[in-house]
Amino acid sequence: MTASPDDAPRTRGRYAKGIARRQEILDKAIEVFAKRGSQKTSLRAIAEEVGVTHAALTHYFGSLEELLVEVYRESQRKPSIQKLAPPADSSPAAAMQVAAEENRAIPGLVQLYSTLVAMALEDNHPAAQQWATERFAHLRNDMAEQVRGLQASGHLRADLDPMLVAALVIAASDGLQTQWLLDADVDHEAALEMLDRLLRGGASA
Repeated sequence: MTASPDDAPRTRGRYAKGIARRQEILDKAIEVFAKRGSQKTSLRAIAEEVGVTHAALTHYFGSLEELLVEVYRESQRKPSIQKLAPPADSSPAAAMQVAAEENRAIPGLVQLYSTLVAMALEDNHPAAQQWATERFAHLRNDMAEQVRGLQASGHLRADLDPMLVAALVIAASDGLQTQWLLDADVDHEAALEMLDRLLRGGASA
């Protein structure tokens, strides 16, 4: 049976409404996770807090794991979440220091990030594994490129391997973040500032 030309606008309209509805659910879920983190989480509990049905969540996201991944991804796209910019000549450690300062205002999303990384280490969480693997690879490549530029301009030690610097900074930042979640007295930012000084040691600029 050939579809009527009149069906196309209706189909596009339903698709657009579906996209808008999915975004609305994500926006509300971000608010929920920013306040309460990922503790005692189930799709039914999230649906109740977000104000939608359990069927709506499973329709748009399929599983709890997929929802958590999408909530974190979307939260990182929000300008309200990432509003501070480090100086152009900042090392990766200094950039992570800025991120740590921002994260103090959204501990729930920091906890969600840690939950997703932990899930990614298990065999039965493919969505979290893909997200974490791609995220770390992207971060390492971006940071390594930043390190090369800073080395060329004399702002960072020239004897350091850029990819190893990137891996070290990510490890330090994530590890300090975990310690901060467990003990708010851990000075995440100061530790990263010290790492930044170590990376710059001996640089000409």
